[in-house]
Amino acid sequence: MKNNVLTPGLADAMVRVTELAAIAAATEVGRGDEKKADAAAVDAMRSAFNAVDFRGRVVIGEGERDEAPMLYIGEEVGTGNGPEIDIALDPLEGTTLTAKAMSNALAVLAIAPRGGLLHAPDTYMDKVAVGPGYPEGIISLDVTPAENVTALAAHRGVPVTEMTVCVLDRPRHEDIIASLRGVGARIALITDGDIAGVIATTDPQTGIDFYVGSGGAPEGVLAAAALKCVGGQMYGRLIFRNDDEKKRAARVGITDFDRIYSLNELASGDTVFCATGVTNGSMLKGVLTKGGRVQTHTLVMTSADGMVRHVRSDRKA
Repeated sequence: MKNNVLTPGLADAMVRVTELAAIAAATEVGRGDEKKADAAAVDAMRSAFNAVDFRGRVVIGEGERDEAPMLYIGEEVGTGNGPEIDIALDPLEGTTLTAKAMSNALAVLAIAPRGGLLHAPDTYMDKVAVGPGYPEGIISLDVTPAENVTALAAHRGVPVTEMTVCVLDRPRHEDIIASLRGVGARIALITDGDIAGVIATTDPQTGIDFYVGSGGAPEGVLAAAALKCVGGQMYGRLIFRNDDEKKRAARVGITDFDRIYSLNELASGDTVFCATGVTNGSMLKGVLTKGGRVQTHTLVMTSADGMVRHVRSDRKA
């Protein structure tokens, strides 16, 4: 890989990190305790990081230091030997999904050379995203969802009625849903997990053509790191509900509060993206423990070579 910073060995190490976080979280599937599930994933991920030869810095994490005891923004992880790496992470994307034994809970992370990931504050972000194969600029945050999906359909040469759009099922998205249904597009509503929703646009097997809606800004950076590996497109614009959120953004160097970020601004460096299923989902199988063995299913992608790999592991429980 470029400059030999994100080596294949480092990518493999990140697979082990998300595997161990997913296995820890899976012990809490269906038990109704979101905090306990998240804590298990956080603890396992941090321990796994500290066995890796790199100088890792968390830039998207569990919160600021006074809010999170581990994997907080700015925390240094790793052995202290090796390359300087920035990390965006969500040890358990889908705490509610895990607690309720619902689909698409994931352990997720992305890495890039130091400075290669946007330090997004913990606010909301308007997002549009599409997988590879479309001309640059075909989607935009400055037009309606209906106009976006119509442009995508026209490029593919199919009627809009054959397009499926992924949207988080939230009251704030009523206008988006009405816009899309007004032109006949299908809508796949998801209860949680917009990282999985964005990534679904990269895999034809999911049937998802386009993602639109507002969700967490940190999750937007993670999704962008994944899309970068396969040549998709994404745009994001931070949403600020109060002055406190603007101050939080200013602390990480963001002063243009109306800026629209492209994919390559959200993830400007080469990236490695890893996601391990905690529960069964549209792309990944969840953790399965049986007969004293534990099985995991991980998606790992690297932007330098466009590699997409599915890793299925089987180890002692």
